[in-house]
Amino acid sequence: MLYTSGTTGRPKGVYKRSPEPVLPQGPGTYAAYDPGVDVALCCGPAYHAAPLLMDVRWPLASGVPIVMMEKFDPEEALRLIERHRVTHTHMVPTMFQRLLQLPADIRDRYDVSSLKMVIHGAAPCPVATKRAMIAWLGPVLTEYYAATEGGGGFVITSQEWLNKPGSVGRLDPNQGARVLNEDGHPCPPGQVGKVYLRADPGSRFSYYKDAAKTDALFEGDHFTLGDMGYLDGDGYLFLTGRTAELIISGGVNIYPQEIDNVVSLHPAVADVCTIGAPNEEWGEEVRSVVELRAGYSPSPGARRGHPHVRA
Repeated sequence: MLYTSGTTGRPKGVYKRSPEPVLPQGPGTYAAYDPGVDVALCCGPAYHAAPLLMDVRWPLASGVPIVMMEKFDPEEALRLIERHRVTHTHMVPTMFQRLLQLPADIRDRYDVSSLKMVIHGAAPCPVATKRAMIAWLGPVLTEYYAATEGGGGFVITSQEWLNKPGSVGRLDPNQGARVLNEDGHPCPPGQVGKVYLRADPGSRFSYYKDAAKTDALFEGDHFTLGDMGYLDGDGYLFLTGRTAELIISGGVNIYPQEIDNVVSLHPAVADVCTIGAPNEEWGEEVRSVVELRAGYSPSPGARRGHPHVRA
């Protein structure tokens, strides 16, 4: 039983009555390992669902050696990739950002040409960050959208993503995912709705000792984690945030992730988190908390807590 909390509360045990078998991931599969050649790097916590599956269980089932990091360090990750000729690893956007923050001469010091697949997910990746990673490593990034609870079916390669920047993958009707409005009807292209994933009928999950929380997620055979998004005309999914993170200002719904994606494009911004702050007139107002990159300083006159701080 794995635990998950995302960004929305206390950890919840995701209980399933039967274990999910892991089969070898040889040629023709998602990982497409070449046993005897490929090497996996586990640089995230192995108690999280994605690193456990993609960096531990898949390689073990496939006869692929695993390099384990005690904790993530960007330069150490590059050193291990070069030393062990790592081909596969799973990362999250924060790791990408820390790798990109290394000075260029340090990044160029290591040979990372062995990488075949860098899988990422778990959180939205800023467009500028992903573009920079693809420019550096080549088209080896593969993004997914899924949950510890199950679901999934959304995958996008680097080549696809460059044509659909910001997307997490194309909706496959056979996987059963859908985007619904407040009335439970499918949203037309471009309309934001709640993303529903199909539960595995053979191993439907429940939250351990919390039937009420489990029932609140389900609509028939589908469940939602509160993620909001929209499909474009080609069926590609773009996430806009979570209902728990929604900012309502003057009756207008504002999704923080959309603002973060734009602010993060500024060359002075190392990281950003947009929040809703109380406002007597509007109910909530939008505030972005910004971490500046090295070499930048706040604008003259800016100070902590000032409502008009600019980077």
